[in-house]
Amino acid sequence: MPKKNSNNSVPKEKKVTMHVTDTGAKHYMHWLCAPGNKCIPTDEPMFTDNTNWRIFRIMAEFVEGFEFLSKLKGEVTIFGSARSLPTSKHYQDAQRLGYLLGKGGYSVITGGGPGLMEAANRGAFDAGGESIGLNIQLPIEQRTNSYVKRGLGFHYFFTRKVMLSASAQAYVFMPGGFGTLDEMSEMVTLKQTGKIPSDVPIILFGKAYWKPFLDWVSTTMCDQYRYIETEEIGIINVVDTPEEAMKIINKTSERAFG
Repeated sequence: MPKKNSNNSVPKEKKVTMHVTDTGAKHYMHWLCAPGNKCIPTDEPMFTDNTNWRIFRIMAEFVEGFEFLSKLKGEVTIFGSARSLPTSKHYQDAQRLGYLLGKGGYSVITGGGPGLMEAANRGAFDAGGESIGLNIQLPIEQRTNSYVKRGLGFHYFFTRKVMLSASAQAYVFMPGGFGTLDEMSEMVTLKQTGKIPSDVPIILFGKAYWKPFLDWVSTTMCDQYRYIETEEIGIINVVDTPEEAMKIINKTSERAFG
């Protein structure tokens, strides 16, 4: 039995106070407000700015992301620069690849932003296929492109990267910057260590763009320092046309989710 106070009345349940002026906070309130309690505005700092509460935001992004992906099939993830212009050959190649994938019944997944991500989404959109964008919230550059049919936004790069890789049956890396290089290196590492299936291809698009990097991998990492083995270089496929990429992708099969 609850303990009575001095005036013989039962104390009221304490209400949960939550900052709700930010859409991100609203999005995750159902994790913290127990049934029957009330979340009301407060001038206190947002719970997502508190280190002790960030775990809930991370959990929510994982849960929502995996639920989103579970409804897709035939996923192919395309990575690439956000800075490429529609007049560039790389943009046109990414658009053509997205179109072929859309026509082939694949779900095209990108980071949802501008540049080569937009190009791939645009191709899939024009083909009437699934055009998916998993966007990241950044102070500059990133915005969801207008060719994404279904999308999901992320606060953390690492949760978004897990979703970009979780169930794709092929990865295509168009030319890009540090972000693309980071994503490509991680996918190669996951395949190298057996964390993703050996039959999931990693495709680098653009022989001229990737050649200096691959030469360094071969001569410096492998031959000079022996930090990788010769056969590990074979993890990477290099193509120069959307049609070459499709030949590899068409040999893949639906990957078990997760």
